[in-house]
Amino acid sequence: MYIRFKLEWFMREASFVKQNKEKWIGFENALNNNAKINPDDLASYYIQLTNDLSYAQTYYPESKTLLYLNSLASQAHQKIYITKKESKNKIISFWRDEFPLFFYQYHKTLLYSFLIFMAAVLIGVVSTLNDDDFARLILTDQYVNMTIENIENGEPMAVYKSGSNIGTFLGITINNIRVAIIAFALGVFFSIGTIWVLFRNGVMLGSFITFFYKYGLIENTSTIWLHGTIEISVIVIAGCAGLVMGNSILFPKTYSRRISFMKGAKDGLKIVVSTIPFFIIAGFIEGFITRYGEQMPWLLAYGIIFISLFIIVYYYIVYPILLHKASTIKLKEVAPEALPKPKLT
Repeated sequence: MYIRFKLEWFMREASFVKQNKEKWIGFENALNNNAKINPDDLASYYIQLTNDLSYAQTYYPESKTLLYLNSLASQAHQKIYITKKESKNKIISFWRDEFPLFFYQYHKTLLYSFLIFMAAVLIGVVSTLNDDDFARLILTDQYVNMTIENIENGEPMAVYKSGSNIGTFLGITINNIRVAIIAFALGVFFSIGTIWVLFRNGVMLGSFITFFYKYGLIENTSTIWLHGTIEISVIVIAGCAGLVMGNSILFPKTYSRRISFMKGAKDGLKIVVSTIPFFIIAGFIEGFITRYGEQMPWLLAYGIIFISLFIIVYYYIVYPILLHKASTIKLKEVAPEALPKPKLT
C-alpha cells in the first residue's frame, strides 16, 4: 500500500513538472540572462511562479521540485523588487501595469460574462414587446406606475432629478459596489449564482429599454446611458470576476480543487477591486450630470457616452492586449528561449 501511494505521488509530481517545466526553464533563462530586464515585464511571470511554488509546498514538501521553485522564486524576487526604484508608486504601477497584464488571461471569461448578459437583455426585450405585464413583473408595479405618471407629466426622467447630488452619488455608488460584490461572491456556487445576477440585471435592462420604446421615448434613454454605460459595463466585469472564482472550482486543472479555488477567489477579488473607481465615476455622473441630461446638447451627451465606453473597452480589452504584446516582445528580446516554442504539426 505504501509503495503504491509513493508511486501515485511520484506520478502526480512528474505530471506537474512536465506541464510546467518549459515555463520554469524559460523564466530561469530570462532571469539569468546578462541583459538588463525590466522588472515589470517579469512581474506577471513571477505571479505564476509563486502559484506553482504554493502548490508544490502543499503537495510535494520534501521534493527537489520544491527546492528548485523556491530558489527560482528567490532569484525572481530580487530581480523584480530589489532593483525597482524606491520612488515608484506601487498603486500607480498596479493600475497601469500589473492589473491590465494580469487581466489579459481572463478575456475569454469576460466574453462569456458579456454573452450571458446580452442573452438576458434579449429575453427582456422580446418578453416586454410581447407581454405588457412583463415590465411590471420585472421592474415592479411601483416603478412602472411612477414612470408612467412622470411620462404623462412630460418628465419621463424625473426620477433622476430627485434627491440631492451628493446623496444620489453616495447612494448609487454604494449600491453598485454592493451588486458587484454580490455578483462576485455568488460565484462560489459553481458560477451559477453569478450567472443568475448577470441574467437578472440583463433582463431588467432589456425590459427597461423596451418599456420606454413602447411609449415612443427611446431617445430619452440616452440620458440613462450617461451613467449606465460605465455602470452596466462594470457589472459585466464583476460577473467575470464571479465566473473566474466559480470556474476555478469546476475546472481545477492540475491544481487540487482547494488550491484552484484559492487562486480563483484571489484573482476574482482583484478584478472586483478594479471596478470600484469606475463605479465611483458612474455614481458621480448619475448624481451630478444625469439629472441635467434632458437639457444637455445631444453632442455633449453622446460625447460623454462615447468617452465612457471607450475608457472601459480600452482599459479592460485593448490595453491589456497591447501590454501583453509589448511584454512578450521585450521578453523575447532579452531571452528568446523563454517563450514557448511552436508545436510542429
